[in-house]
Amino acid sequence: PASRLPPPASRPSWHAACLCPGDRPSGGAMSNPISSYFGVHGDALPLREQRMKLIASNLANADTPGYQAQDMDFDAALDAARRLREGDRPAGLDATHERHLGDGVATGQPPFQFTRLATQPSLDGNTVDPDAERAAYGRAALEYRASLSFLESKVRTLLTAITGQ
Repeated sequence: PASRLPPPASRPSWHAACLCPGDRPSGGAMSNPISSYFGVHGDALPLREQRMKLIASNLANADTPGYQAQDMDFDAALDAARRLREGDRPAGLDATHERHLGDGVATGQPPFQFTRLATQPSLDGNTVDPDAERAAYGRAALEYRASLSFLESKVRTLLTAITGQ
């Protein structure tokens, strides 16, 4: 039975990697082979979509008095997604007390989302610059399409490997 097996360190070298009931894997969490295959683009695609939604919301509210333009720190969000995929904890502060502020939870903003400062403040308090938002949306759409194309080619390669054609 499994309860009679020696601990992993004292098992023969050919059997050291085997896990028995009660053993814990060493070396951190095992990553998902599919998400590892897709790499950074698999992490980036949903984040790029989220950023496009923020920019579209900014454009839709360009004439709303008092609306504050929103954006996201894409690099920090991508780094956190990568760390999560690899089994690491995302970088940041630990909330060790119930009254500590979390990642935007207490402020009502999702993590990595921030209010963009106005380049040309308007009299009604709206901080959206429609020209800058259209340029940002065009760039974000181009980046989204590039990630999507890369993922499509990875899926095609995977299907070719599976079917052998």
